[in-house]
Amino acid sequence: MPLRVLPYVDLAILVIALPIFVAAELPLLGWAGVAAAWVAQRGVQALVNRRASESDHPGTVAGLLTGSMIARGWLVAGTIFAVGLTEREAGLAGAVLAITLFTFYFMAQLLARPFGSEGR
Repeated sequence: MPLRVLPYVDLAILVIALPIFVAAELPLLGWAGVAAAWVAQRGVQALVNRRASESDHPGTVAGLLTGSMIARGWLVAGTIFAVGLTEREAGLAGAVLAITLFTFYFMAQLLARPFGSEGR
């Protein structure tokens, strides 16, 4: 069971962060912006991974995965930038949240990979 939920630990951290934002009186715009971007980029990742796994051409797989990785990073960074332009403190709070989410996501991927449950 823990290995099945490990790839989704970042989403659990995202949910846990909401009450922390409320309790610490951090700008909810930062949480909402990063939450929307993070969930969207995870959705894009799932779609691209499915498409890449269906392809037999290594160049197509590499192109899809590389392009997706770059685009997803830009999506989150652009959202943080837009939120920061709207409200400076919200941008900072969102950036810290995004870094935290990425850290947990990355560690979960590293831990899950040997067991074959990565990217699910």
